[in-house]
This record gives sequence, C-alpha cells and structure tokens, in this order.
Amino acid sequence: MAKPDDGSKAEIPPGTLYMLILKTLEGGPRHGYGIAQRIHQLSHDVLQVEEGSLYPALQRMLIKGWVVAEWRISETNRRARFYKLTPAGRKQLGTEVSEFDRVMQAIVRVLQTA
Repeated sequence: MAKPDDGSKAEIPPGTLYMLILKTLEGGPRHGYGIAQRIHQLSHDVLQVEEGSLYPALQRMLIKGWVVAEWRISETNRRARFYKLTPAGRKQLGTEVSEFDRVMQAIVRVLQTA
C-alpha cells in the first residue's frame, strides 16, 4: 500500500470495496465513473477505485440483489448504466459497516498493546 503523504494513490483495503460502493450509493443513483469519482473525492484523493475492480464488484452486487441498474443519459450526454441501492443493499451496508468496525477495533487493540 502506498503512503498517503507521498502523492500516490492508496489501495482500497481488502474487503472494503462493497462497503464503499454501497455507502456511495446511499446518496442516490450513480454511474460507475461517478461512484469511483465520489469515493476518490470523499477520501480526499487518497483512495482510487480502478475500473478493473469496480465493474466486476458492481456486477456481483447486481447478482446478489444489493443494487439495481438502468441505462440513462449521464450529465455529459452519454448513455451510462446507473446503479441504485436496494433494500437488501441497505441491509448489507449495515452488515459491512458493523464488520468493518469490529475488525478496526480489533486492529486498534493490537496496535495499542503490541
């Protein structure tokens, strides 16, 4: 993982991509590029979601029923697939955040006592 202060982009921590996408979609429907840009923006330019990770994750999330998608015209007048959170996706977001919090607390305990 790259250092956040050296100007390079940090990798998305393993197991957090679904959570980040679901959280981004909580604010309303977005197309894939918009999801990636929003994560990049909210992380203050630290996190970069690559297309090679984003679109397969979105496809898996469609299959799981966490999101639905529809084709629309984007703000740049192009046809784009917009993704929207489903009730199952909202529930999964809660699960993902709870698990993330549990793991982060465990890591903090190790760092504080090691």
